[in-house]
Amino acid sequence: MINLDIPGFAKLEIEHIVLDYNGTLALDGNLLPGVGKLIMELSEDVQVHVLTADTLGQCEEELSGLPVKIHIINGSPEDQAKLDYVNTLDPAKCACIGNGRNDMLMLKEAALSIIISGAECMSMKAARAADLVATDISNALGVFTHPVRLLTTLRN
Repeated sequence: MINLDIPGFAKLEIEHIVLDYNGTLALDGNLLPGVGKLIMELSEDVQVHVLTADTLGQCEEELSGLPVKIHIINGSPEDQAKLDYVNTLDPAKCACIGNGRNDMLMLKEAALSIIISGAECMSMKAARAADLVATDISNALGVFTHPVRLLTTLRN
């Protein structure tokens, strides 16, 4: 668990990090460099989940060998399916990271949410639901390996 008391924001007790795949962890279906190492490091403190429609069909192969729970979203609306999954974990104990419109509801409900503004861009509707914007997944995951970054960014 990652515990952090951020004045003016929240007392966080993060047990789960929930990640979108394409546009967040991957580009064009391929896991971005360095992501596997960060997931390994984070998995020592939290459970890592990956939610995806797996549009390009590469998620399971790309994440094989990593300590993640993969959940393939079937059907629509995808945003509701992702939120339903997060609700099974308890949103108050979740940090969610995504970039797309289908991430908006889980970002809105999570204790902490980060949107990625990377090569695939980001949905502005989802961005409005997020607490933080990161330029890439390494920076986003880095706030959990160095939690004082959350404190300095979110305190008031």
